[in-house]
Amino acid sequence: MFGKFGKKVKFNRHEIAGSFGDIGTDLPLIVGMIQAVNLNSASVFIIFGISQMFAGFFYGLPMPMQPLKAMAVLVITQKVPGEILFGAGLAIGIFMLILTLSGGLNLLARLIPLCVVRGLQFGLGLSLASLALKTYIPSAGIPGYIIAALGFLILITTPKYSRIPAGIAVILLGLLYAGLFSLNFQEIGSNIGLAIPEFYQPKWSDILTGFVILALPQIPLSISNSLIATEQTVKDLFPEQRVSIRRIGLTYAIANVIAPFFGGIPVCHGCGGLAGHYALGARTGGSVILYGSMYLIIGLFFSPVFGEVVQVFPQPILGVILLFESLTLLLLIADQAAEKNKFIIALIVGLFALLVPQGYILGMIIGTGLYYLSNRLTFFTQM
Repeated sequence: MFGKFGKKVKFNRHEIAGSFGDIGTDLPLIVGMIQAVNLNSASVFIIFGISQMFAGFFYGLPMPMQPLKAMAVLVITQKVPGEILFGAGLAIGIFMLILTLSGGLNLLARLIPLCVVRGLQFGLGLSLASLALKTYIPSAGIPGYIIAALGFLILITTPKYSRIPAGIAVILLGLLYAGLFSLNFQEIGSNIGLAIPEFYQPKWSDILTGFVILALPQIPLSISNSLIATEQTVKDLFPEQRVSIRRIGLTYAIANVIAPFFGGIPVCHGCGGLAGHYALGARTGGSVILYGSMYLIIGLFFSPVFGEVVQVFPQPILGVILLFESLTLLLLIADQAAEKNKFIIALIVGLFALLVPQGYILGMIIGTGLYYLSNRLTFFTQM
């Protein structure tokens, strides 16, 4: 089986291990949105799973789909109704389709220098590391720290070509922990049943409202992280592959134009997800297809008890996986260290992305300006 770009899609132990590389960011956001505004869990999991499988087959690379993070946070914290979320998904899909087909996305990608992209990747890596160390790993107290420490040791000590890859060993460790302390097998077994997505037709009022309150805050993050930084991460990790930003923009747009009609949450590509799959061993789209199959199965058969099923992945284990995803992104800044000006710009962009509201777009704008003005600025010329 082959992806769009001729890279063979494989299903081996390394792809199985890599398939869990993005679960630390995706699963909490998906569960949080479902519970916050009572979304149809079957629709959400099924469509999310199908979108993953589409991306894996289409690209032939571990190019996953992710929930739109800014939208997800707003929905969870402000209880934005599901119909507005679906309207926002359709709105941002149309916006990205226009931006891509008009050539605007290609223009942005040419104007924004590599050091700024490295800063965006670095900022995201810091954010993910902070989430892992401050939220996920401490979530279960002392037992959580112990299980996280064991998972960390497995990931750093398991040989690269071990018969049981480190990613699989860590997931099995989490499953053992969940089976002993949190899973209710009786409740899960008694609630298995077939479910299908519900058709939904967004109203114009929901599309307009969703664009204003959810899509507008999301667009800067998507342009910087989901599109420009993702294209660069593909070049970094798979230099033999040619994946244009136009193609990434089109699959982003198409997924969001279709998903709302079936109750699916808005999604994007992301450099963090790609790095996460790669960090745990994935090298083809097989990992993303396997990852999507997990969500598809949960949606089809376990949606009534999805809250129990997702406990198979304890938060301390998700935290360790998330930490390794972050390290893959953080290390990409190394190629800027040879030129002091570019390295400083990358660090400035990364700090904006980490610490400032709307920091991704502000960091991108400020970093790009600094790059083009660096030869004229005293701060850079005297260093």
